[in-house]
Amino acid sequence: MLCDLYEFTMSNGYLKSGNRDKIACFDVFFRQIPDGGGFAIMAGIEQVLDYIENFRFSEEDIAFLKRKGIFDEAFFDYLRNFKFSCDVYAFPEGTPIFPKEPILTVKGPIIEAQLMETMLLLLINHQSLIATKANRIVRAAAGRPVYEFGSRRAQGVHAAILGARAAYIGGCLGTACVACEQIYGIPSVGTMAHSWVQMFDSEYEAFKAYAEIYPDSCALLIDTYNVIKSGMPNAIKCFNEVLKPMGKRPLAVRVDSGDITYLTRKMRVMLDEAGYPDCKIMASNSLDEYIIRDTLFQGAKIDSFGVGERLITSKSEPVFGGVYKLAAIEENGRIIPKIKISENVTKMNIPHFKTVYRLFEKKTGKAIADLVALREEKIDFTKPIEIFDPDYTWKRKVVEDYVVRELPVQLFSKGKRVYDSPDVKSIQKYCLNEVANLWDEVTRFENPHNYYVDLSQKLWDVKNELIMKCNQGV
Repeated sequence: MLCDLYEFTMSNGYLKSGNRDKIACFDVFFRQIPDGGGFAIMAGIEQVLDYIENFRFSEEDIAFLKRKGIFDEAFFDYLRNFKFSCDVYAFPEGTPIFPKEPILTVKGPIIEAQLMETMLLLLINHQSLIATKANRIVRAAAGRPVYEFGSRRAQGVHAAILGARAAYIGGCLGTACVACEQIYGIPSVGTMAHSWVQMFDSEYEAFKAYAEIYPDSCALLIDTYNVIKSGMPNAIKCFNEVLKPMGKRPLAVRVDSGDITYLTRKMRVMLDEAGYPDCKIMASNSLDEYIIRDTLFQGAKIDSFGVGERLITSKSEPVFGGVYKLAAIEENGRIIPKIKISENVTKMNIPHFKTVYRLFEKKTGKAIADLVALREEKIDFTKPIEIFDPDYTWKRKVVEDYVVRELPVQLFSKGKRVYDSPDVKSIQKYCLNEVANLWDEVTRFENPHNYYVDLSQKLWDVKNELIMKCNQGV
């Protein structure tokens, strides 16, 4: 029932107009990369699989829709006996994705495909947004661990759990969200809040009690009162008087406020001089990729980061903008392409039933471009191939000595699930490997290189012919 009302009104209309069995092809694609980046990260497919596999209507759902007073009884019978029978294709989770290319395709009876719209977009838009933001933050940390700390600032229960999952796919090593570990096996981490320190008569007593309870994983939050004058001296005293007699070493100290660059440089000196060079320094407090990058550039001595609100909400750009558009219908076994024309060219879709290939330079393994082609099209990838900018067609390049991979995998065949989602750790590994296959010019934060999503000549001809016909009023 998490559908926009127009999905029901159109579906009822398709049924009443005799179009219920007409085969349609819908694409999910997005138009703009968040934060002006060079790429985004595909995420949310595991939840798409679960949603489609369990899609059905209860009698309570139908009774509610009846109260709307706008649907036919035959439509309720259809919903009561609903059975998904579409084919579904999608890029695997963790794949770098780019504007305009079809990252998910649903092909099947028009009503079934139409009813998928809202939830597919919700799942893919949200998790792709967070995975993309997380990957930016992880890259800014330059090899230092990043942990997702944002549950309390997430926009709802599911946003907290699935956001933590998406952040892990993007490269975070763990989360503060225990439910996410319970469900997905993503490590949950955390030690204490300021309230622990405030509960005791002194900061030292708070540290001492915690170290006695958790001697093997002692990490202290040292900024409740004053990091340099109080927090660090009391932490070191605790390490000396509690952990050292046990033969234990401290795990970390965390700072959550103040000038993090200045403080962590002082903290590192104090820890080293006290004989704890192995004690890690963790920083949190409204961090994002730019703050992290700047603090490290300024010489901050930080070993790991806890990132909350600006990650879990993608605060700098909180909308992914994926859309679900009709690309073709099928009549008598023949694909008829469909296009949306707009004066805003970014809103135009790529017509037809398609697939996407990624070309990699054989020598370096780096991605060269994506090629969107007709699914039925046979391309000889054993030979050099000419690719061209679909908007500025004089920009052409002959690619030689390359390897190619078809990106979409089939999730459902005639309504039957045919794809098993990898575990989230495998997805993360795949994601990081795929990002490493992008050129540095594509992954930089400012003014990244425009990665090309090209059309095959046949597909470009189809699109151009439809545009010409529309211009001629045909």
